[in-house]
Amino acid sequence: MDIVILPALSDNYIYLARDPASGAVLVVDPAEAAPVTEALTARGWRLDAILNTHHHGDHIGGNAALKSRYGCPVVAFHGDRGRIPGIDIAVGEGSSYKFGSEMISVIETPGHTSGHIAFHLPATGALFCGDTLFSLGCGRLFEGSAAEMWASLCKLRALPEHTQIYCAHEYTLSNARFALSIEPENPDLRARAEAVRHLRDQGQPTLPSTLAQECATNPFLRADQPRVAAALDMTGAAAAEIFAEVRRRKDYF
Repeated sequence: MDIVILPALSDNYIYLARDPASGAVLVVDPAEAAPVTEALTARGWRLDAILNTHHHGDHIGGNAALKSRYGCPVVAFHGDRGRIPGIDIAVGEGSSYKFGSEMISVIETPGHTSGHIAFHLPATGALFCGDTLFSLGCGRLFEGSAAEMWASLCKLRALPEHTQIYCAHEYTLSNARFALSIEPENPDLRARAEAVRHLRDQGQPTLPSTLAQECATNPFLRADQPRVAAALDMTGAAAAEIFAEVRRRKDYF
């Protein structure tokens, strides 16, 4: 897939993905319609599907206008029919959605919301993870428990390390500041934070990152690492408990 990053609202990213073999185009989490229609028109593309990771308004705000204009189906979690209007293709854990020449796998990732899902494109090596996993961070726990979110992150962490991470917000710089408060001596994190600062100074997105980068630097994926436990004075605690403490600290950072 050819993937285009579209900034939206104050810090959202919308993703267009085009299958070169078929010319089919999908959009992930259209916060608003205008950036999508403008990008499609500029490229001479037509929209063939809308994928939603969860029901929040800054992820589905453009659904209705795009569906009305292009007549394309909405693909979303089967349990969110009451919260995402107009779902045409309902999916869940283990579902596969054939799009062009790509088979997209669905992974349920509750925590941020109870019905959150992620879309994995194994042939492309891409993950659209919404607000579950951020670059150097993770989503707030609005509807799920820390244990649920930790389990969701462990699912994503098990994907191939070359997987490119396309999350829905540009939070990386602030996340880097927090991550350094947990692991200030992590050399990979220090280098990553500097690279992120440079990108943002240039007005460039910090995405995609790779899963290998996240595993080396993201404190929310590293809750089972001894260095993180020691930094929190929680050596010997369960990983889910350590994750919960990292999340609590980020909420008040």
